[in-house]
Amino acid sequence: MLNRSNGNRGISLQGTASVGLTADLVRPRNFSSKTVFDGHMASVVKAEGQTELTHFIHGEDEMKVMNAVLTGAAIFVLSAPAIFAQSTTTNDPPQTIQQRKENQQDRIGQGVQSGQLTAGETKNLETKEAGLNKEERTMRSEDDGHLTAADRTKLNNQQNCLSNQIYDDKHNGAVQHDGPGEVGQRKENQQDRIAQGVKSGQLTPGETAKLEKQQQGINREESGMREANGGKLTGADKKALNQQQNRASRNIYNKKHNGRKQ
Repeated sequence: MLNRSNGNRGISLQGTASVGLTADLVRPRNFSSKTVFDGHMASVVKAEGQTELTHFIHGEDEMKVMNAVLTGAAIFVLSAPAIFAQSTTTNDPPQTIQQRKENQQDRIGQGVQSGQLTAGETKNLETKEAGLNKEERTMRSEDDGHLTAADRTKLNNQQNCLSNQIYDDKHNGAVQHDGPGEVGQRKENQQDRIAQGVKSGQLTPGETAKLEKQQQGINREESGMREANGGKLTGADKKALNQQQNRASRNIYNKKHNGRKQ
């Protein structure tokens, strides 16, 4: 901000100013004194440890300095949006094939844990993910462990399709119904353990698909039991389901600790 002092013809510059505009982003300098031009002689200005040269100003030179400062400030204000826009533009590199697989698994794991994905939906998604992994291994075996540009394009297109299906399955209104009581709690616990294994990489897509197929079978059996008994489970039903969940629990543990990683 520029002010004329009443007692003399000096110019006061308060706040911050930019000096020496270039194409690069200008770093503002905080002046150590409010008075830049006092009387007929410019004061010594210190900015960021640097000392500007003093300059004598007489008569009409004072107005020239004012015009120069105002013109410089106007140029900076007009060019600032473009400068800042250019400085904030980022060109992030595309995700690698491995990063995309990890992201898909994280999304599936979150859907399992939240109940947005049923056991059947998870089984189908992980079966497809396992198929993509197998196809990638085949591609690499044919090119000394590398992926060609065509391979990457094909895999990315397939991951795009899978990504759309993950979204659709998580937002189709079908949810995992665990139900009340011990049977429901066990189903929920199993899904949480599977979800954790998916997100941590302890479970491969193929292993997850097999575990969820087992859970899907238990869910179908429970539905049949309830349908045969007016929506309820008998003591024998609960015992049979718990025994099946015991086997499923051991499978989950073994697959999470067999040393295989996603």
